[in-house]
Amino acid sequence: MSNFNENVLYKKYIQHKDKQHKKNNDHKFILFLQAISTYIMDKKNYQYINHINSPIDLKGINRDELPAVCDELRQFIIDEVSKNPGHLGSNLGVVELTVALHYVFSTPYDRIVWDVGHQAYGHKILTGRRDRFYTNRQFKGLCGFPSPKESEYDAFGTGHSSTSISAALGMSVASLLKDERNRQVVAVIGDGAMTGGLAFEGLNNTSMDRNNLLIVLNDNQMAIDPVQGGFTQYLVDITTSRTYNKIRFNAYRILKKLNILNDDKKNRIIRINNSVKATLTSQHNIFEGLNIRYFGPVDGHDVDGLVRIMSEIKKFDGPKVLHVITKKGKGYEPAEKSATVWHAPGKFNVETGERKVADPNAATPPLFQEVFGETLLELAQKNKKIVAITPAMPSGCSMTIMQKELPSRVFDVGIAEGHAVTFSAGMAKEGMIPFCNIYSSFMQRAYDNLIHDVALQELNVVMCLDRAGIVGADGATHHGLFDLAYMRCIPHLTIAAPRNEIELRNLMFTAQQPNMGPFVIRYPRGKGTLIDWRHPMEAVAIGKGECLKAGKDLAILTIGTMAINAAKAIQKVENEQNISIAHYDLRFLKPLDEALLHEIGKNFKQVITIEDGVINGGFGSAVLEFMSDNNYNIHLKRLGINDTFVEHGTPEELYTMLGLDADGIAKSIVECLKDSKSMKLEKFNV
Repeated sequence: MSNFNENVLYKKYIQHKDKQHKKNNDHKFILFLQAISTYIMDKKNYQYINHINSPIDLKGINRDELPAVCDELRQFIIDEVSKNPGHLGSNLGVVELTVALHYVFSTPYDRIVWDVGHQAYGHKILTGRRDRFYTNRQFKGLCGFPSPKESEYDAFGTGHSSTSISAALGMSVASLLKDERNRQVVAVIGDGAMTGGLAFEGLNNTSMDRNNLLIVLNDNQMAIDPVQGGFTQYLVDITTSRTYNKIRFNAYRILKKLNILNDDKKNRIIRINNSVKATLTSQHNIFEGLNIRYFGPVDGHDVDGLVRIMSEIKKFDGPKVLHVITKKGKGYEPAEKSATVWHAPGKFNVETGERKVADPNAATPPLFQEVFGETLLELAQKNKKIVAITPAMPSGCSMTIMQKELPSRVFDVGIAEGHAVTFSAGMAKEGMIPFCNIYSSFMQRAYDNLIHDVALQELNVVMCLDRAGIVGADGATHHGLFDLAYMRCIPHLTIAAPRNEIELRNLMFTAQQPNMGPFVIRYPRGKGTLIDWRHPMEAVAIGKGECLKAGKDLAILTIGTMAINAAKAIQKVENEQNISIAHYDLRFLKPLDEALLHEIGKNFKQVITIEDGVINGGFGSAVLEFMSDNNYNIHLKRLGINDTFVEHGTPEELYTMLGLDADGIAKSIVECLKDSKSMKLEKFNV
């Protein structure tokens, strides 16, 4: 038990505790002993991984033993992700690359920026987080993406894609300005991230600014789904010149050692080289066309070869690209055969490859994503103007349902949110009705496109913001908490949020009616509440809310699915107190239902607004502004997300932490009513 870790065992105990007996100390002690036993039994006797607590330990291993290290690291990831779900396929594909990078470079002094960040599990395991890795993506556990707050080895936070080249270039230029010329900076970009426009902006700048940046292009031809676009085919074409690239690399290495080749001569030779190659092979190299030295393609699963070539490359001054060919899911047959499914497969049996999924025949509410996908197809079959656009998330948002039936009207534009919005605007200008589905947090990247290309021109683009509100384990980079606030200030937008699946269908039906203009529909990740949701669709009156429950002592105003927790809280309070609470679903943030708000302002002195977004500038602020502008003398309490970034955890854990679960809302109701001199409340138990 030399690796006994008390904190690990305690967390294991927390995970195993029986909630029904949480007040029974004897039972807790028994479970604690069980946790110790489970930890010892689960801890495999890895010859190498168990002894690597930092990259320094890795560097102490003989180079010919690195393939065995890779085998263990790959198995460790498979074992851990099978029990604690996360991103599997992308991490299995970069095992050898991860080991080689930490073997060659001196992290954390040397910087490695991972892009997309969900492929950094092996990096975390090799940099002192092995014994905590089972907490990955869990509440108060490790973050699923690189986080400088978590470790000095995480050089830059990368929850969104295509940022690595820009960030790493900034680090490299800063190092030269600080005269830290021996510092190496590496941007590892792949898993679809090279389809993002920001990557090309960074690439263009890399060719102009003095730097020693190494860009490692992890080419697996995948994001979550197969990567779309011409650049992917371009990378495939480059791989046909392996012999040519090998000869060229060896020639440059010899010339460099003989001091025959300096930077000026290198750039001139590169340009001549490109001209000759283009003449002989009809193929141009985009990287060397930008005076960025290109190496590759190389086998991304040959760890010895990667170590050898990286050791040579880092001796070269100036920007460089190493093109690495990898296979997503490498080393685990089910993941290799079905990369999309095994991108994030949930829990699974390692031996059989059987995924632990819910019974498809069980009578349970559907995912909002499934409702979106089914409804989109239903609408598109009746309205030939409807087209569907997604930035690399067809399976995540269930656009694959329409893609299967009407493939010519579904467009996966790659990880390019700004382009997705402007592309949609162009289609709308020509009379089509685009349903552009973008995750709420990713929509932040297309803000100007929404304002300039859609709203200003009043084009009928239906923006479907998936993953709005708290999303869970992906954490701060993926929570959709800002869209209500940053969108309600934009002219010409209609902004709505359904409280359930039927409402989502009705809003989608409404959005494709004539002359609707820019229309935003936000909805959460995960299951809804209704089993019977396939009702005939009907149009919703724009800017009209609904009174869900009458009351006289206090009014609660909600938007979207927060109506569910609010209704539970109201029932809880009313069951224990002699009070009457009204509940209104505003449904629309813009335009607000002013008639309904006038009614509330005239009849209530105590009002609570509830939203699953930031308070500053959001739904509650809109209601507060209305009440102030119309001189209503009320006490209004806003519930939502305070001025903070929310960590990762299950939605239930996070809503509890934020006071937005039923108990937290009930507590806020009681506190609000205590401020009213006319109310005398009994002791309330929450």
